[in-house]
Amino acid sequence: MSNPMFNRFGFNQNNFMQSLNQLKSQGGDPNQMIQNMLNSGRVSQAQYNMAVQKAQQIQQLLSLGVRR
Repeated sequence: MSNPMFNRFGFNQNNFMQSLNQLKSQGGDPNQMIQNMLNSGRVSQAQYNMAVQKAQQIQQLLSLGVRR
């Protein structure tokens, strides 16, 4: 079953969760891992910028829910 919040922001829930689990299992510095992905071309700057934008939108939604 898909999650409406993931759908709203264009995330593929399965891929997203798989990526989170992979990052968690690898340990290390997440910022360095992202930089390595950018440097290797695995992730483009445009993809990174889009992910940052979506994360900020989700963060805003979550902070609105806390204030209520």
